[in-house]
Amino acid sequence: MSQSRHVPVMLQQCLDMLAPALAEPGAVVVDCTLGLGGHSEALLTRFSEVRLVALDRDKEALRLSGERLAPFGDRATLVHAVYDELPDVLDRLGIPRVQGVLFDLGVSSMQLDEADRGFAYAQDAPLDMRMDQTTGISAAEVLNTYPAGELVRILRMYGEEKQAKRIVSAIVREREKEPFTNSARLVELIRDALPQAAKRTGGNPAKRTFQALRIEVNGELAVLERAIPAAVKALAVGGRVAVLSYHSLEDRLVKQVFAAGATSTAPPGLPVVPERYQPRLKLLTRGAELPTEEEVAENRRAAPARLRGAERIREDTE
Repeated sequence: MSQSRHVPVMLQQCLDMLAPALAEPGAVVVDCTLGLGGHSEALLTRFSEVRLVALDRDKEALRLSGERLAPFGDRATLVHAVYDELPDVLDRLGIPRVQGVLFDLGVSSMQLDEADRGFAYAQDAPLDMRMDQTTGISAAEVLNTYPAGELVRILRMYGEEKQAKRIVSAIVREREKEPFTNSARLVELIRDALPQAAKRTGGNPAKRTFQALRIEVNGELAVLERAIPAAVKALAVGGRVAVLSYHSLEDRLVKQVFAAGATSTAPPGLPVVPERYQPRLKLLTRGAELPTEEEVAENRRAAPARLRGAERIREDTE
Protein backbone atom coordinates (compact mmCIF):
# COMPACT_ATOMS: atom_id res chain seq x y z
CA MET A 1 0.00 0.00 0.00
CA SER A 2 1.97 3.03 1.23
CA GLN A 3 5.17 1.61 -0.20
CA SER A 4 4.10 2.32 -3.76
CA ARG A 5 3.83 6.02 -2.85
CA HIS A 6 7.19 6.17 -1.11
CA VAL A 7 9.99 7.60 -3.23
CA PRO A 8 13.27 7.97 -1.29
CA VAL A 9 14.70 11.49 -1.69
CA MET A 10 18.16 11.98 -3.29
CA LEU A 11 18.68 8.22 -3.10
CA GLN A 12 21.57 7.98 -5.56
CA GLN A 13 23.48 10.87 -3.97
CA CYS A 14 23.08 9.32 -0.50
CA LEU A 15 24.32 5.91 -1.69
CA ASP A 16 27.28 7.44 -3.54
CA MET A 17 28.24 9.54 -0.54
CA LEU A 18 28.28 6.52 1.81
CA ALA A 19 29.75 4.07 -0.72
CA PRO A 20 33.50 4.49 0.04
CA ALA A 21 32.87 3.66 3.70
CA LEU A 22 30.70 0.61 3.03
CA ALA A 23 32.95 -1.34 0.67
CA GLU A 24 34.57 -3.49 3.38
CA PRO A 25 32.86 -6.80 4.27
CA GLY A 26 31.27 -6.58 7.71
CA ALA A 27 30.61 -2.84 7.47
CA VAL A 28 27.67 -1.62 9.58
CA VAL A 29 25.41 1.19 8.36
CA VAL A 30 22.74 2.85 10.50
CA ASP A 31 19.58 4.28 8.98
CA CYS A 32 18.46 6.60 11.77
CA THR A 33 15.14 7.37 10.11
CA LEU A 34 13.84 4.13 8.63
CA GLY A 35 10.38 5.36 7.58
CA LEU A 36 9.06 3.06 4.87
CA GLY A 37 12.49 1.60 4.27
CA GLY A 38 13.33 2.97 0.82
CA HIS A 39 16.86 4.10 1.68
CA SER A 40 17.47 0.98 3.80
CA GLU A 41 16.38 -1.40 1.04
CA ALA A 42 18.68 0.38 -1.42
CA LEU A 43 21.64 0.23 1.01
CA LEU A 44 21.18 -3.53 1.56
CA THR A 45 20.77 -4.15 -2.17
CA ARG A 46 23.75 -2.13 -3.36
CA PHE A 47 26.17 -3.13 -0.60
CA SER A 48 25.68 -6.88 -0.41
CA GLU A 49 28.09 -7.42 2.53
CA VAL A 50 26.75 -4.63 4.71
CA ARG A 51 24.82 -5.06 7.96
CA LEU A 52 22.01 -2.56 8.57
CA VAL A 53 20.72 -1.22 11.88
CA ALA A 54 17.57 0.87 11.33
CA LEU A 55 15.76 3.07 13.85
CA ASP A 56 12.28 4.56 13.86
CA ARG A 57 10.04 5.91 16.59
CA ASP A 58 6.91 5.01 14.59
CA LYS A 59 5.75 1.44 15.22
CA GLU A 60 3.62 1.33 12.08
CA ALA A 61 6.64 2.35 9.96
CA LEU A 62 8.68 -0.45 11.59
CA ARG A 63 5.97 -2.99 10.82
CA LEU A 64 5.72 -2.00 7.14
CA SER A 65 9.49 -1.77 6.71
CA GLY A 66 9.92 -5.12 8.42
CA GLU A 67 7.84 -6.70 5.64
CA ARG A 68 9.81 -4.85 2.97
CA LEU A 69 13.22 -5.80 4.39
CA ALA A 70 12.30 -9.39 5.34
CA PRO A 71 14.10 -10.85 2.26
CA PHE A 72 17.42 -9.58 3.68
CA GLY A 73 17.05 -11.78 6.77
CA ASP A 74 19.40 -11.11 9.67
CA ARG A 75 21.40 -8.50 7.71
CA ALA A 76 18.75 -6.00 8.87
CA THR A 77 18.09 -5.20 12.55
CA LEU A 78 15.09 -2.91 13.12
CA VAL A 79 14.80 -1.03 16.41
CA HIS A 80 11.96 1.05 17.92
CA ALA A 81 13.90 4.12 19.04
CA VAL A 82 14.29 7.85 18.51
CA TYR A 83 17.51 8.64 16.67
CA ASP A 84 19.19 10.41 19.58
CA GLU A 85 19.12 6.99 21.31
CA LEU A 86 21.71 5.76 18.78
CA PRO A 87 24.52 5.27 21.38
CA ASP A 88 22.24 3.09 23.57
CA VAL A 89 21.04 1.06 20.60
CA LEU A 90 24.61 0.33 19.41
CA ASP A 91 25.64 -0.48 22.96
CA ARG A 92 22.81 -3.01 23.36
CA LEU A 93 23.74 -4.62 20.02
CA GLY A 94 27.43 -4.77 20.99
CA ILE A 95 28.53 -2.60 18.05
CA PRO A 96 31.38 -0.30 19.12
CA ARG A 97 31.79 1.59 15.83
CA VAL A 98 29.90 1.90 12.54
CA GLN A 99 31.00 2.70 9.00
CA GLY A 100 27.99 4.68 7.83
CA VAL A 101 25.08 6.70 9.23
CA LEU A 102 22.16 8.12 7.26
CA PHE A 103 19.53 10.60 8.45
CA ASP A 104 16.51 11.53 6.32
CA LEU A 105 14.83 14.16 8.46
CA GLY A 106 11.65 14.54 6.40
CA VAL A 107 8.26 13.46 7.67
CA SER A 108 7.69 10.04 6.14
CA SER A 109 5.30 9.70 3.21
CA MET A 110 3.18 7.38 5.29
CA GLN A 111 2.68 9.96 8.03
CA LEU A 112 1.72 12.61 5.49
CA ASP A 113 -0.51 10.32 3.47
CA GLU A 114 -2.41 8.53 6.25
CA ALA A 115 -5.08 11.13 7.01
CA ASP A 116 -5.71 10.20 10.64
CA ARG A 117 -2.18 11.15 11.72
CA GLY A 118 -2.94 14.88 11.40
CA PHE A 119 0.37 15.90 9.77
CA ALA A 120 -1.13 17.19 6.54
CA TYR A 121 -2.91 20.51 6.24
CA ALA A 122 -4.49 19.51 2.93
CA GLN A 123 -7.10 17.22 4.51
CA ASP A 124 -9.16 17.32 7.68
CA ALA A 125 -7.79 15.05 10.41
CA PRO A 126 -7.34 14.90 14.18
CA LEU A 127 -4.53 17.25 15.25
CA ASP A 128 -2.13 14.58 16.50
CA MET A 129 1.26 14.84 14.71
CA ARG A 130 3.09 12.46 17.07
CA MET A 131 5.55 10.27 15.18
CA ASP A 132 5.29 7.75 18.02
CA GLN A 133 1.60 7.61 18.88
CA THR A 134 2.25 5.71 22.10
CA THR A 135 3.84 8.65 23.90
CA GLY A 136 3.93 12.43 24.32
CA ILE A 137 1.41 15.21 23.78
CA SER A 138 -0.54 15.88 20.60
CA ALA A 139 -0.64 19.04 18.50
CA ALA A 140 -4.19 19.68 19.75
CA GLU A 141 -2.92 19.72 23.36
CA VAL A 142 -0.17 22.18 22.40
CA LEU A 143 -2.72 24.50 20.74
CA ASN A 144 -5.22 24.24 23.58
CA THR A 145 -2.92 24.51 26.60
CA TYR A 146 0.27 26.44 25.79
CA PRO A 147 0.38 30.10 26.88
CA ALA A 148 0.10 32.60 24.01
CA GLY A 149 3.72 33.76 24.37
CA GLU A 150 5.00 30.19 24.09
CA LEU A 151 2.91 29.55 20.96
CA VAL A 152 4.28 32.74 19.35
CA ARG A 153 7.84 31.60 20.14
CA ILE A 154 7.23 28.15 18.60
CA LEU A 155 5.68 29.54 15.41
CA ARG A 156 8.48 32.07 14.98
CA MET A 157 11.33 29.75 15.83
CA TYR A 158 10.23 26.44 14.29
CA GLY A 159 7.97 27.72 11.51
CA GLU A 160 9.78 30.98 10.74
CA GLU A 161 6.26 32.44 10.64
CA LYS A 162 6.32 36.23 10.40
CA GLN A 163 2.61 36.49 11.26
CA ALA A 164 2.94 34.42 14.45
CA LYS A 165 1.32 37.03 16.71
CA ARG A 166 -1.73 37.42 14.48
CA ILE A 167 -2.21 33.66 14.19
CA VAL A 168 -1.78 33.05 17.93
CA SER A 169 -4.24 35.83 18.85
CA ALA A 170 -6.82 34.08 16.67
CA ILE A 171 -5.97 30.65 18.18
CA VAL A 172 -6.33 31.93 21.75
CA ARG A 173 -9.64 33.63 20.93
CA GLU A 174 -11.03 30.50 19.26
CA ARG A 175 -9.83 27.95 21.82
CA GLU A 176 -11.76 29.76 24.54
CA LYS A 177 -14.96 29.13 22.59
CA GLU A 178 -14.08 25.51 21.83
CA PRO A 179 -10.84 23.47 22.06
CA PHE A 180 -9.12 22.54 18.81
CA THR A 181 -9.42 18.91 17.72
CA ASN A 182 -9.13 18.86 13.92
CA SER A 183 -6.82 20.32 11.31
CA ALA A 184 -9.44 21.90 8.99
CA ARG A 185 -10.53 24.40 11.64
CA LEU A 186 -6.92 25.45 12.24
CA VAL A 187 -6.23 25.84 8.51
CA GLU A 188 -9.34 27.99 8.10
CA LEU A 189 -8.41 30.13 11.11
CA ILE A 190 -4.90 30.74 9.71
CA ARG A 191 -6.34 31.74 6.30
CA ASP A 192 -8.69 34.21 7.98
CA ALA A 193 -5.99 35.63 10.28
CA LEU A 194 -3.43 36.43 7.61
CA PRO A 195 -3.34 39.65 5.62
CA GLN A 196 -3.93 39.26 1.86
CA ALA A 197 -0.27 39.85 0.95
CA ALA A 198 0.94 37.03 3.24
CA LYS A 199 -1.46 34.58 1.58
CA ARG A 200 0.01 35.16 -1.86
CA THR A 201 3.47 33.77 -1.11
CA GLY A 202 4.91 30.34 -0.43
CA GLY A 203 2.13 27.81 -0.93
CA ASN A 204 -0.45 26.89 1.70
CA PRO A 205 -0.53 29.60 4.39
CA ALA A 206 -0.89 26.92 7.10
CA LYS A 207 2.35 25.18 6.12
CA ARG A 208 4.65 27.04 8.52
CA THR A 209 2.32 26.66 11.51
CA PHE A 210 1.94 22.91 10.91
CA GLN A 211 5.71 22.52 10.61
CA ALA A 212 6.21 24.40 13.88
CA LEU A 213 3.65 22.26 15.73
CA ARG A 214 5.18 19.04 14.38
CA ILE A 215 8.67 20.05 15.51
CA GLU A 216 7.38 20.98 18.97
CA VAL A 217 5.27 17.83 19.42
CA ASN A 218 8.16 15.54 18.47
CA GLY A 219 10.97 17.59 20.04
CA GLU A 220 12.71 17.31 16.67
CA LEU A 221 15.39 19.97 16.98
CA ALA A 222 16.37 18.99 20.52
CA VAL A 223 16.61 15.35 19.37
CA LEU A 224 18.67 16.34 16.32
CA GLU A 225 21.00 18.47 18.46
CA ARG A 226 21.91 15.33 20.42
CA ALA A 227 21.76 12.90 17.52
CA ILE A 228 24.22 14.43 15.03
CA PRO A 229 27.17 14.60 17.50
CA ALA A 230 26.26 11.07 18.68
CA ALA A 231 26.39 9.81 15.09
CA VAL A 232 29.80 11.43 14.51
CA LYS A 233 31.07 9.82 17.72
CA ALA A 234 29.82 6.39 16.60
CA LEU A 235 31.76 6.52 13.31
CA ALA A 236 34.94 4.53 12.86
CA VAL A 237 37.81 6.39 11.17
CA GLY A 238 36.94 6.39 7.46
CA GLY A 239 33.23 6.17 8.33
CA ARG A 240 30.77 8.59 6.75
CA VAL A 241 27.57 10.33 7.80
CA ALA A 242 24.99 11.71 5.36
CA VAL A 243 22.12 13.96 6.45
CA LEU A 244 19.08 15.03 4.41
CA SER A 245 17.29 18.01 5.95
CA TYR A 246 14.20 19.83 4.76
CA HIS A 247 14.17 23.21 6.45
CA SER A 248 16.75 25.80 7.32
CA LEU A 249 16.75 25.16 11.09
CA GLU A 250 17.74 21.51 10.65
CA ASP A 251 20.23 22.29 7.92
CA ARG A 252 21.88 25.02 10.03
CA LEU A 253 22.26 22.66 12.97
CA VAL A 254 23.86 19.93 10.82
CA LYS A 255 26.14 22.49 9.17
CA GLN A 256 27.33 23.77 12.58
CA VAL A 257 28.16 20.30 13.94
CA PHE A 258 30.02 19.30 10.77
CA ALA A 259 31.87 22.62 10.54
CA ALA A 260 32.99 22.38 14.18
CA GLY A 261 34.28 18.82 13.59
CA ALA A 262 36.15 19.89 10.47
CA THR A 263 37.92 22.81 12.18
CA SER A 264 41.21 22.72 14.07
CA THR A 265 40.77 23.57 17.76
CA ALA A 266 44.40 24.61 18.19
CA PRO A 267 45.18 27.92 19.91
CA PRO A 268 46.36 30.42 17.26
CA GLY A 269 50.07 30.73 16.58
CA LEU A 270 51.22 27.14 17.22
CA PRO A 271 54.07 26.30 14.78
CA VAL A 272 53.02 22.64 14.70
CA VAL A 273 49.43 21.60 15.48
CA PRO A 274 49.34 18.59 17.87
CA GLU A 275 47.16 15.62 16.93
CA ARG A 276 44.54 16.36 19.58
CA TYR A 277 43.70 19.71 17.95
CA GLN A 278 43.43 18.36 14.41
CA PRO A 279 39.99 18.25 12.76
CA ARG A 280 38.04 15.02 13.32
CA LEU A 281 35.91 15.41 10.20
CA LYS A 282 36.35 16.12 6.51
CA LEU A 283 33.37 17.75 4.80
CA LEU A 284 32.05 15.82 1.79
CA THR A 285 29.93 18.61 0.30
CA ARG A 286 30.67 22.23 -0.52
CA GLY A 287 27.66 23.84 1.07
CA ALA A 288 24.65 21.53 0.76
CA GLU A 289 23.87 19.37 -2.28
CA LEU A 290 20.43 19.94 -3.77
CA PRO A 291 18.09 17.55 -5.60
CA THR A 292 18.16 17.70 -9.40
CA GLU A 293 15.40 19.49 -11.30
CA GLU A 294 14.33 16.11 -12.71
CA GLU A 295 13.90 14.64 -9.24
CA VAL A 296 11.88 17.61 -8.02
CA ALA A 297 9.65 17.33 -11.11
CA GLU A 298 9.01 13.64 -10.32
CA ASN A 299 8.77 13.95 -6.52
CA ARG A 300 7.69 17.35 -5.20
CA ARG A 301 8.59 16.32 -1.64
CA ALA A 302 12.25 16.44 -2.67
CA ALA A 303 12.10 20.18 -3.43
CA PRO A 304 13.31 21.55 -0.05
CA ALA A 305 15.89 18.76 0.55
CA ARG A 306 19.50 19.64 1.42
CA LEU A 307 22.18 16.93 1.66
CA ARG A 308 25.36 17.31 3.71
CA GLY A 309 28.01 14.70 4.45
CA ALA A 310 31.16 14.27 6.50
CA GLU A 311 33.89 11.65 6.90
CA ARG A 312 35.56 10.74 10.18
CA ILE A 313 39.30 11.25 9.66
CA ARG A 314 40.69 10.68 13.15
CA GLU A 315 39.80 9.27 16.56
CA ASP A 316 39.07 11.46 19.55
CA THR A 317 42.24 11.70 21.56
CA GLU A 318 40.77 13.37 24.63
